[in-house]
Amino acid sequence: MKKLPDDKQKLIEMFAQKDGDTGSPEVQSALLTHKILRLTEHLTENNKDNHSRRGLLKVIAKRRRILNYLQKLDEKRYKKLIEQIGLKK
Repeated sequence: MKKLPDDKQKLIEMFAQKDGDTGSPEVQSALLTHKILRLTEHLTENNKDNHSRRGLLKVIAKRRRILNYLQKLDEKRYKKLIEQIGLKK
């Protein structure tokens, strides 16, 4: 995965479609990816934290649903987002 900014506001500015955009699929996916990376780091240190592991799985599923929606909406935007975030698919 590519290195994303740690600041939430910078992430929003980086993936926003227009000024003031916080709800587009690109922004939501980027924010969820940042959250997934933080939770993954937490779980490497605290491998018995099953509550956080369940939360991580829920966040991953939510990002997958948003990405599926974007793929149906606009394949070009989907591929660009996948490239920017650094996901495999």
